[in-house]
Amino acid sequence: MSENETLVLDRDDVRRTLVRIAHEIVERNGDGQPVAIVGIHSRGAHMAKRLRVLIEELVDGPVPLGEVDINFYRDDVGARPIADHPIVQSSRIDFPLDGATVVLVDDVLFTGRTVRAAIDALFDYGRPALIQLAVLVDRGHRELPIRPDYVGKNIPTSRGERVNVRLEEQDGVDEVQIVAVEEVEA
Repeated sequence: MSENETLVLDRDDVRRTLVRIAHEIVERNGDGQPVAIVGIHSRGAHMAKRLRVLIEELVDGPVPLGEVDINFYRDDVGARPIADHPIVQSSRIDFPLDGATVVLVDDVLFTGRTVRAAIDALFDYGRPALIQLAVLVDRGHRELPIRPDYVGKNIPTSRGERVNVRLEEQDGVDEVQIVAVEEVEA
């Protein structure tokens, strides 16, 4: 780790944080209303899978799981150079959304534009009764009026910093770091 990187959450912190969020989801939705978990590709989808397992243990029953790719719903898709276009992944929601409580899961909440795109994508699958948002990290700097219902950690950042979430399934390690942009761009 260089001097421009600050470790904010390690493996145990990430695990404890997800356990706490799972408990909060169950407590808040304990009125018998079934909850479905939908992760935003790619790290949000990995976190959603982990949360599903934790919630299923708490409610002693199955919890529907889906994943959504928001790339076609982004408001900047045509404004990016072709080289910067992300790789599109498949969305999978194979349960009815109409009337459901959906917990949308992402790794970092920043401007709110990714969440807005994910909500648009969800409505292509149905009309949930309620959409809640769970994020591992809220770094601030919102551009849209979006607020998470479940937050692992609030990390005040400057626009000259980047929050890197690494998860075992994709990156081989569970951790969250703040990195100076100069380090990322170098």
